Amino acid sequence: MAALAQPATFLGCFRPSPRSFSNIRVHPSRNLSTSMSLQSSEPVATKTDPPTDDDVLLQYVVLRRDLIDKWPLGSVVTQGCHASVSAIWSHKEDPHTLQYCSPDNIDSMHKVTLEVKGETQILNLSEKLLAAGIAHKLWIEHPENFPTCLATKPYPKSMVSPFFKKLKLCK
Repeated sequence: MAALAQPATFLGCFRPSPRSFSNIRVHPSRNLSTSMSLQSSEPVATKTDPPTDDDVLLQYVVLRRDLIDKWPLGSVVTQGCHASVSAIWSHKEDPHTLQYCSPDNIDSMHKVTLEVKGETQILNLSEKLLAAGIAHKLWIEHPENFPTCLATKPYPKSMVSPFFKKLKLCK
């Protein structure tokens, strides 16, 4: 098994080149697409003009309130992290994602964490986003096989905020 390239020293933030991950292998039995991510070649929402200061790039993360009330906080936060990373990685070549994760912006990312009541509401939100062409990751917990949270890929706020305006901030 090939070893991953290691930096000689770790000073600050290690920013690997795209080739740093070329030797990563995933076992064939691992199904990594277990969600309702929008996988079309061209989502409906494709505006790629750089956002203005008033139209910041952001990522929405939506958690389930029923799980927040039942599970340890760390477990729920971890679910949101899984969805966020998956949404970004799945759209790593997207112009908005590239800008969101660029060296100039990596230390000033914007995320909005919201909540829905439960499973029905998160499934309905995912369907609404799919219908509108908004790329996102609906994270499915395994082996239980139920949705725990959702995260969009990075978008200019003006493009996606209407879909989330009725949701509460997660507190």
